[in-house]
Amino acid sequence: MDVLDRRLVAALQVSPRASWGELGRALGEHERTVARRLLRLMAEGVVRVTAIHDDARTGGGLPAHLHVQVRPGTAQTVARALSERSDIRAVFALTGALDLGCELVPPSREHLHDLVSAQISAIDGVVQTQTQVVLHTFRTVADWHAPLLTDEEVARLRRATPAAPLPDVDGLSPLEKKIARLLVTDGRIPVAAVAERLGLSQPTARRRIVSLLERRLLLLRAEAEPALLGLAVEAQLWLKVRPNGLDRTGRTLAAHPHVRYCAATTGTHRLVVQVAVAHESALHGFLSDVVGPLDEVTDLDVTLITRAYKRGHLRKSGLLTMENRS
Repeated sequence: MDVLDRRLVAALQVSPRASWGELGRALGEHERTVARRLLRLMAEGVVRVTAIHDDARTGGGLPAHLHVQVRPGTAQTVARALSERSDIRAVFALTGALDLGCELVPPSREHLHDLVSAQISAIDGVVQTQTQVVLHTFRTVADWHAPLLTDEEVARLRRATPAAPLPDVDGLSPLEKKIARLLVTDGRIPVAAVAERLGLSQPTARRRIVSLLERRLLLLRAEAEPALLGLAVEAQLWLKVRPNGLDRTGRTLAAHPHVRYCAATTGTHRLVVQVAVAHESALHGFLSDVVGPLDEVTDLDVTLITRAYKRGHLRKSGLLTMENRS
């Protein structure tokens, strides 16, 4: 990928359903160039546009983070077994004492109990697990874009898809669930295709899609491996934070351009943060210059993500993202 390819993917992360023309105008590129390059990158699996539910507001699942220790030599086999499960959204290989990290989305607390206490522990190779339930999410990966664009370019892209206030409306109607399934499979599915498949008029289909996205019940996501965007070092940070500073620390870190994900969880380390930077020295700088001055942080554990097997329900083949056939 060259510089323009990476910038186009970053633009797609800001506005996943923007037209080729809107993306081109925001970046000062010709519409045909944008379409040709992004269609090629999508065909190759470099980037895929999908969608994830706001789990807390749609009943889509109870997000939790799971760390798994495995027998030597079984990490890849266990990771692939975990990746096959629909109630596991992400699977990573990690450095450190615990070999794998997962993001769980079980549909209920009862399912979470059975998943952790029986189903995962029954996988051959699993030795030990640790689970932290997400209490509050400060930033999802769907809200992140690679920091490769100017502020003005980002502003132009966001004007193409203006954000609406977050209403207190929970849950999805039966029709919205059908539309959501189509967007999860292909976040850029044309309005006309949605209308045809569901027997709707195009104005109705467009209105329903816009409503889902503006209410943020469904979050569009342009998934690409950070390493392909020049961010070769990805780390997961676990922070111990004083309770009176937890919200302030979470909001501060979530606003940083290299923070992909930030959430408060149960457990002794109350804040989990995923960071993507260009190299190890940049990670050292982030820890020293960004985390270091935060007085509420009392301790820090750092692991590196060495390989992703699954992200956002999308399985991986090396650095490429496999097609979503859900």
